[in-house]
Amino acid sequence: MGVYDMKSVEEFRQAFTKGVLQSVLARIQLERAQLLSFYDIKELVKPGDQTYRGIHPIPVDQIIGSEGRYNDFSNTFLPKKAMLKNRWSRVSKAHDLMIDLPPISVYKLGNAYFVRDGNHRVSVAKATGIAYIDAEILELDSHIELKPGMTNRQILRQVIQYERQQVIDATGIDTLIDFAQIRFTEPGRYHELLHHIDIHRKFIRITQKRELSFNEAVISWHKNVYQPIAEAVTEQKIPGRFPGRTTADLYIWIVKHLNRLKGRYGFDVQPDEASRDYADKFGQSLFQRVVSWFQKR
Repeated sequence: MGVYDMKSVEEFRQAFTKGVLQSVLARIQLERAQLLSFYDIKELVKPGDQTYRGIHPIPVDQIIGSEGRYNDFSNTFLPKKAMLKNRWSRVSKAHDLMIDLPPISVYKLGNAYFVRDGNHRVSVAKATGIAYIDAEILELDSHIELKPGMTNRQILRQVIQYERQQVIDATGIDTLIDFAQIRFTEPGRYHELLHHIDIHRKFIRITQKRELSFNEAVISWHKNVYQPIAEAVTEQKIPGRFPGRTTADLYIWIVKHLNRLKGRYGFDVQPDEASRDYADKFGQSLFQRVVSWFQKR
């Protein structure tokens, strides 16, 4: 084995050891140890048009994920699997011998990059402290600002906040009701809420033979639909049985459950009955909540 072969194998051993250690520590701390999946993030941020940007040097520390090999590397692109040794070492050796390698291929989302092809080259670059790497770039339009070091959870929060602001800007709903108290933990819910308001508006038109403006419909929906369920949720202390969820989350689920119960038992089912039944069927028991609490420590 030549000098460069020995050096590249040793570099892999060091990178592999660090990658495995990161994975172990992440499990202990309940954090994500693998790279971000491009398809998971794409599903979250729902980017727009694609634009080919050609080949340019990009900062290695802005590469945060992979299209297909996200399970093979840690969140800092260190190798996590021993089977990567041969290819990783060959790339490292080529780098030591100053052999030109083809550009990697990446997607660009915001200020972050996801590898399409060239995961091993990126891993070697990260492990050996290379600051820039040539990349063929396909940029996707995104309103969500992605940055190095972000987790799925952080990106999810940005998506939800973006959707919330979209609804506020389009409707002025925050000037009509106490919208600060309506917070969701899943994407798509704020637009679903507008659909609920529209259904309420149509219900008033049919049952009371009168038209409501959007503003009037928001206020009526909040008073007659949202608040009764929110009050039942609070009085019955239901949020405690759904750790990490908000009253608004529960409102969405309970409305669906209420509609199912009405379809089964008739229209006499009340919101407080639906909320109690939902909590009994789907809420965590005291034992499950204790276990969940310890898992988060």
